[in-house]
Amino acid sequence: MRFFVILRYTGMVMLYVAALMVASAVVAFFNNRDSSFFPLLLSVLLTAMLAIFPLIFVPKTDQINSKEGFCIVVGAWILACVVGMFPYLIWGGEFSLVNAWFESVSGFTTTGASILNDIEGLPKGLLFWRSSTAWMGGIGVVMFALVILPSLGKTKMMLSNIELSSLAKDNYRYRTQQIVRILLAVYIILTIVATLALRLAGMGWFDAVNHGMSAAATCGFSTKNASIGAFDSPLIYIIIMTTILISGIHFGLIFATFTGKRNNIFRSEVTRLYFIIVVIGSVAVSANIYFANIYDSLSSSVMHGSFQFVSLLTTSGFATADTNLWPPFAIMILIFASIICACAGSTSGGIKVDRLLIFGKMVKARMRGQQHPNLVSRLKVDGVAQGPEMLGTVMIFVVTYVVVILAGTTVNALFGLDLLTSVTSAIACIGNIGPGFGEVGSLNSYAGVPVILKLQDTLMMLMGRLEIFGFIQLFFLRSWR
Repeated sequence: MRFFVILRYTGMVMLYVAALMVASAVVAFFNNRDSSFFPLLLSVLLTAMLAIFPLIFVPKTDQINSKEGFCIVVGAWILACVVGMFPYLIWGGEFSLVNAWFESVSGFTTTGASILNDIEGLPKGLLFWRSSTAWMGGIGVVMFALVILPSLGKTKMMLSNIELSSLAKDNYRYRTQQIVRILLAVYIILTIVATLALRLAGMGWFDAVNHGMSAAATCGFSTKNASIGAFDSPLIYIIIMTTILISGIHFGLIFATFTGKRNNIFRSEVTRLYFIIVVIGSVAVSANIYFANIYDSLSSSVMHGSFQFVSLLTTSGFATADTNLWPPFAIMILIFASIICACAGSTSGGIKVDRLLIFGKMVKARMRGQQHPNLVSRLKVDGVAQGPEMLGTVMIFVVTYVVVILAGTTVNALFGLDLLTSVTSAIACIGNIGPGFGEVGSLNSYAGVPVILKLQDTLMMLMGRLEIFGFIQLFFLRSWR
């Protein structure tokens, strides 16, 4: 394995991280050169130096092997999170070393959890930087760079295949170069439309841009302490809910729908199941909080119940209410949403609806096999046959996902968190959701969580964003052949 090649390509990715820092510094400059301006400029300098040295001293190569490609992808994610700490650390405030690492990882993995007690106390340049990390992380730090980098032939295909979930690839049905362009095109358009809609709904430009970026990334970073609830506007709630709902759909299917392709949203089994879950979950939560007299009117119950269910299902984590005050049945449904989450090929995390559908079909096939032992059937999803390797991968992922949650819950409880907080914070971090319940509820932060658990949470965030095996294989490189 050639480490100089890994350094060169991760350096390329860091250039784009530095570019987002420049944009954040510009925001700080036009806001009377607020207190984040010089920390951001210094961060740009440090990040650019880390990026440029490998590009200058490492010779160019267009051919990499699978091990190098894997290290480039995982290394780029980790290094992006490391340099993402710089603006927070240099600015100071609530950002200790661990807190800065937590906020950076939470942004790039689009988890949206925060250690901040006073978000509104941050300067605008730093608020924009938080949203920028989420926006870049939503599309994928490597995928983002691949769209802009010159043609790399097989290298581009290898890097995109490593970062893109195997479940997401079937629905694209395009060449690799087209896939990365489709991803970014849909992502940028969704961000722009959401931003303009929020501005027309009454948000200021700064808040609209930040929330548009965060919503498209299904992250949940807000510029307000009370999240979306601070705006107290049903129209803004609907715009955010619509944006995150769309962001939870396979981007390839969104593109196919608007370009008149056959493999579109309306013909997809996965998308149908996704919307069925949205409707049933929203009705169940809304009805429960209405009959529990949490809100005075049915309309308020439907608005808040639907918003919170969609927010957790899409792993966004935005909030309009304190869900800790809701009845147990509603909390149970919301926890279910946090485990399943949205669709592969979107910006959301979690187990994903695709795997739930495949699991259901496997159970059905197993029952039919017991009834008719000689029956030979092929399991298909959206017309694509799922081979034994894919089915095995789905089952292994689901089992491993549950094991990671149990392990995280155990460690949380060991270090003093109550059971509800222990379970839901583990689910929220591995699913890249952000808020859980208890001490880390929808309107709470992770500020009071012990340092050792903050480090565990960031580890789980990275595992969730890289679909578990993409991350843990980093520790087994010596066993590769």
